Amino acid sequence: MTSFTKVVLFTGTDGRAGFREEAVALEEGTPQSRLSPLFASGGYQLRESPVGFRSQPHCSPHEQWVFILSGRMVIGLADGSSRVFGPGQHFHSADLLPAGAAFDPAIHGHWSAQEGPEPLVTLFVRG
Repeated sequence: MTSFTKVVLFTGTDGRAGFREEAVALEEGTPQSRLSPLFASGGYQLRESPVGFRSQPHCSPHEQWVFILSGRMVIGLADGSSRVFGPGQHFHSADLLPAGAAFDPAIHGHWSAQEGPEPLVTLFVRG
């Protein structure tokens, strides 16, 4: 593997949330331990969401990586599509409210929910 797949939850030019995948080059390190460049971070938080948790539609408050430590997380978009992430999976949340826009849940943001029989435990790393 010479690249890492970065799943990105983003805000498009139309203000709607979507998913895309980007390659992050693993050009540093050694052939036995390939590394990406070192990226800055602004701290991290852990979160536990109980069985049955579902958020209201919202935009991410800032860009952050979301790593699923245990349980399952569903991210739903205003267009009705959704994506499920399980333990060991991740995404980069960059679904920010466009500058000058007033939040409209029919257009902007996403919702998140716990899925399945066990609580959802996530790690958020600000990017």
